[in-house]
Amino acid sequence: MRKLGYAGILWLTVVSACGFNKTVSRPQDAARPTVSIYSFKMPDIKGDTVDFARFRGKKLLLVNTASECGFTPQYADLQKLHELHGDRVTILGFPANDFGGQEPGSNEEIAGFCQENYGVDFLMFSKISVKGEQMAPLYKWLTDKSLNGWNDQAPNWNFCKYLVNEEGELVKFYASGINPMGDEMLHDILQ
Repeated sequence: MRKLGYAGILWLTVVSACGFNKTVSRPQDAARPTVSIYSFKMPDIKGDTVDFARFRGKKLLLVNTASECGFTPQYADLQKLHELHGDRVTILGFPANDFGGQEPGSNEEIAGFCQENYGVDFLMFSKISVKGEQMAPLYKWLTDKSLNGWNDQAPNWNFCKYLVNEEGELVKFYASGINPMGDEMLHDILQ
């Protein structure tokens, strides 16, 4: 087993202390969503409108992404998840510049970076805000329990993930440190 150096131990301490490995599941007694995820329409990274009604009956994994983050290599695992299990889950990427200014590029630059460095061909959307007053309505739905039925966990960094089941219900929140190809996430997606 490889020993961690001081920097590795420090990074693990920061990741743990900041809640980057946190997972929150939908309680069994959660209310039904008051707003349907299928009511949203948003522009993809090329500017074409995507009607979320097209995702009815599919599991969705929504991820706020950034190109200059320590978690950016998760693009590779998200792409692998898409390639291996795209028949079981639809991955939706949402570039955001809300944490540390780590997504400064334009939509065109982001798309080029994702394709060139990670071969991303899962659905990427136009850059949005995932927190604060400029929060996109979809992320308001993901983080407001009066809308989604139970969850109020907002992204605390880049690469937070939200799993929506085939009925359009938000069922899980995964913090940034949860690997898209890790056992926990694969179990939730493949069950």
